[in-house]
Order: sequence, then structure tokens, then C-alpha cells
Amino acid sequence: MLDFGLKDLIDIFLVAIVLFLAYKLMKKSRSVNIFYGVLVFISLWILISKVLEMKLLGGILDQLVSVGGIAIIILFQEEIRHFFYTLGTHERVSKLLRFFKPKEATNLDEDYRYDRDTIMPILMACLNMSKQKTGALIVMQNDLPLGDFIRTGERIEAKISQRLIENIFFKNSPLHDGAMIISSGQVTAAACILPISHDLDIPKEFGLRHRAARGISKETDALAIVVSEETGGITASYNNEYMPHVDAEHLERILMRGKF
Repeated sequence: MLDFGLKDLIDIFLVAIVLFLAYKLMKKSRSVNIFYGVLVFISLWILISKVLEMKLLGGILDQLVSVGGIAIIILFQEEIRHFFYTLGTHERVSKLLRFFKPKEATNLDEDYRYDRDTIMPILMACLNMSKQKTGALIVMQNDLPLGDFIRTGERIEAKISQRLIENIFFKNSPLHDGAMIISSGQVTAAACILPISHDLDIPKEFGLRHRAARGISKETDALAIVVSEETGGITASYNNEYMPHVDAEHLERILMRGKF
């Protein structure tokens, strides 16, 4: 007689949640067909090896399943990395982790990460470059380190200033291509290479700077600000989302929060 209890019901429910989350992740990254293939293979393996108990074919499938974990990691390495990043930066998880961090004395509102003295030079530079239609890409590091991306550019490690930011993105400057990364309250590096997003929902009028901003916001928790060279429009990107046509007041609030 089949022994089915509350623990089995909870087990099925948790598996269903995991499969649903995996499906959402695969669908978002356009890997849903591979996900379907994995589900079909697992279903066949359970049917042949566990239900019908076919020894020869079941043994072959057992060997494939034993190395299947490594194959899945190779196939879905980007999705797995993004999943754990999303889990680690979830708002409720972040609030839980704050209990284990030493509290620092600060006059900032809890909702704000940066003070006005830090963000005002960035804000004024972005607004001025917007008027002059000077292309720019500024990345502000939050909790996750950006060392791998900083190493692709030129180290600066200078105090944040409006003049410095505008000079770096001046069209004839050797550092104007690529991204400027701001971390630890200073301009850390410029001309940095960022991952390019190939998401299909990005408007066609957006160029490489916008795609790079979307890419860094997908792989890290950084805030990216883009000034369009064609239109002068300011776009913010965070958590794999973008916000176009940001005005001065809204940009100030985004910079102080380090997110939308």
C-alpha cells in the first residue's frame, strides 16, 4: 500500500517551487528549450530506471545522470550565477544579513547609501554632459566587488569631482571609451570593459553603452548611469532593468540610494 504523508506532500510542493523558479530563470535567459530537454531526460530516466527497472538501458542512463550535474553547470553557468546573485541580493536576505554586519555611525537615512557630497559631483557632471551630448557610462559599486572589471581599465583612484568626470568622458580623451567605475568613495578606474547584454527587450536606439550598463547590472548589484551621445538622455540601469529619460531630481535620488 502506498504510504503518502504530510512530509511527501511538502517534498512535492518544494520540488514544484524549484522547478517553477528554474523555468522562470530559463525563460528569461532564452534557455527554456534546454530546460524542457532536461526535464524530458529526467522523466525518461525515472521511468526506465526506477519504475520499469530496465537494467541495461537504466544502467546507461544512470551513468549519464551521474555526470549530468557537471554538464548542467557548464550549460547553465551564467543562469546559475545570476540565480545565486539574485538570491543573495534579495531585499529580505539583505535585511537578514545586516544583523551580522557591524553597525556604522552614519547620518544618512536608511534608504540612502551615499551622501550628497559624494553624489553631487556625479550628478552635476551627468547633467552637464547631457546638455553637451557627451557620451558617458558611470558604474557605482554597491555590495558586490567589481575587481574583475576594474582590472580591464586604467587605475585612477582619485577623489570624485565634476571636472575629472567630464574630462575623462571628453570626446578627445584617451579614456572616454569604456566605463568609469566609482567605488569606496573615489573614482577607481576608467576605460573599463563591461559585459554586453544581448537581451531582446533593449530598444534598438540604445547603443553599446546602454547594453554594457544592462550587462553589468545583470551580473552585479552595481548601479550604471548612461549619458547618450546621440540624444543627451540619461538612463539608469540596476538589477537587469533600465530606466530611461531620468530627470535631475530623480537622478539625485537614484544616486543617493545606489538603486531604483
